[in-house]
Amino acid sequence: MKKTALKVLLTAAILIPVAVIAQPRPGNPTTATVITKAEIDKISATEQSAQTRDENARVVDIGDGWSMELGIIHRSKQRVMTVGDAQAARGRGNAPAAAARGNAQAAAPTTPCGEQMANPPADALQGAITHDNQTEGYYIVSGGGTAFIDGKVVNGRRSTNNPDGGPNGPGCGGGVAVGSRKVELKVGDVLIVPPGVIHGWFDIPDHVDYLSFRPSHGVMKNGWVNPTIASK
Repeated sequence: MKKTALKVLLTAAILIPVAVIAQPRPGNPTTATVITKAEIDKISATEQSAQTRDENARVVDIGDGWSMELGIIHRSKQRVMTVGDAQAARGRGNAPAAAARGNAQAAAPTTPCGEQMANPPADALQGAITHDNQTEGYYIVSGGGTAFIDGKVVNGRRSTNNPDGGPNGPGCGGGVAVGSRKVELKVGDVLIVPPGVIHGWFDIPDHVDYLSFRPSHGVMKNGWVNPTIASK
């Protein structure tokens, strides 16, 4: 009997602190958020009307200044050029066709970022991008392609996106990626990109659609809802 009582007391001593820690802290959210398939499909339908579209569905308060955003992204057929490809295209007088598509930051940055280099390597990839505070987790739902990840940004420019709905906070983009590696992504694959890590799409044969889960701290406006689904 004494052993049983001792076990009960020890168990209580262990579980009570855990239960206290598990309780929501004052000011933090106390309810969960549901994003329905219907809402995702509705945003996806508008995404696919554009060649490249990247939006959040909702920005959810997860406490202590943290947000969780669900991004819904559509990218159509594209192939990013290397520095060497672009130089060759300019030499042929085909500069407009040499522009990389789909990976540059939406805003027009003006402040340099990353390493500055007069002559980047010929195999450096255009369209390098990183996010200062945003982690991105990709889940491929349709199509696929070859992404490029890691390495360093060269000749980048600082940029900021809309702090209300995103899709991401400040970062470094518009430059080239040096030392990146290529990875094939297909339906069902997951890619997780921490803050400050290069990512972009090198080759998309047809299209790619994916969900992106984006936790960040103090970047987005909690409670923001995509206008497409704001009114039902």
